[in-house]
Amino acid sequence: MKFLAITLIVHRPDPVTGVHKSTHDRFREVLDNALLAEELGFDGFGVGERHERPFLSSSPTVVLSHVAALTRRIRLFTAVTTLSLLDPVRAYEDYATLDHLSDGRLDLIIGKGNGTAQRELFHVTPEEQWDRNAESYQVFRRIWRQDKVTAATRFRPELTDAEVWPRPYQRPVRVWHGSATSKESVELAARYGDPLFSANVTHPIEPYAELIRHYRERWEFYGHDPAEIAVGAGTAGIHVAPTTQEALAAYRPVFASHLAFLKEADLPVVFETLEDFAERSSALIGSPQQIIDKVHRYHEQFGHTVLHLHADANGLTAGQHRDSLELFQAEVAPVLRRDIPDPPFPWAPVLEEPVHA
Repeated sequence: MKFLAITLIVHRPDPVTGVHKSTHDRFREVLDNALLAEELGFDGFGVGERHERPFLSSSPTVVLSHVAALTRRIRLFTAVTTLSLLDPVRAYEDYATLDHLSDGRLDLIIGKGNGTAQRELFHVTPEEQWDRNAESYQVFRRIWRQDKVTAATRFRPELTDAEVWPRPYQRPVRVWHGSATSKESVELAARYGDPLFSANVTHPIEPYAELIRHYRERWEFYGHDPAEIAVGAGTAGIHVAPTTQEALAAYRPVFASHLAFLKEADLPVVFETLEDFAERSSALIGSPQQIIDKVHRYHEQFGHTVLHLHADANGLTAGQHRDSLELFQAEVAPVLRRDIPDPPFPWAPVLEEPVHA
């Protein structure tokens, strides 16, 4: 199993202390967390893309380029690239450049994006966002693979023998499809034989498991080899401590603040108590053995081989967060790496077109 540390670069006051860092300091924290992730042995570091408050992740290529310059081994992920909002030609130019600067350490996770404010910012309607996402991906995919592209498009000017530079380093870049509960994202992934990354952060396991089962069915429908399926899954939070009691005690003020925020914003509350959150959500809160057992339970439903954890402290102190990640890497990750297989492809630059593409 492979492990990613991911940030959406949320920028709001600390949920426990109320301290609101400056934008500059928040970006420095992201870079520090990327270096920590590589130091501790994580396999990937991901940066989201959002174009609305309270996120600072509107330019993931810029952030990941800086991370690429500071690191040497860790693979770089987008989480997710909101192709429904982007011109696929411009997106290709940015990511092909990053692909070279990172020596082929780039993986993309794409998705339609969400949020009313960012849709309005880019003049994208809810009715057309899935069509935009599919078209942008189809064009992006062809540009990555072909030196000249002709494409009749609805949402950007048509392309006629278009040459887009630079040509990429990876041939091609691996693209995962991020999904929450929508079959549209699953359908696109299955059609092209691409891996799937389940958000797995808001609800109990059932809706995510159902969507992954649907993905597997559609994968076989399109004639792909079931042995080549790769699924990743997110987590709703993390705090690993030597004992359950210590983990819950440290995370309790974080959960209380999050619950208050949901109620104040009139957002749905799925888990009313920390104990329910720790038991039924995807959050990894508890002793090392509890974390191992929970990941195994999810793996029985998902069959996933990649797991993402929060790169940010999210209300824990920096020391608590580092101790948690160190304990995860020392006592949890080795067991899961042994028990759960890696994805069915090398964790390395993709320099040869897959047979099914």
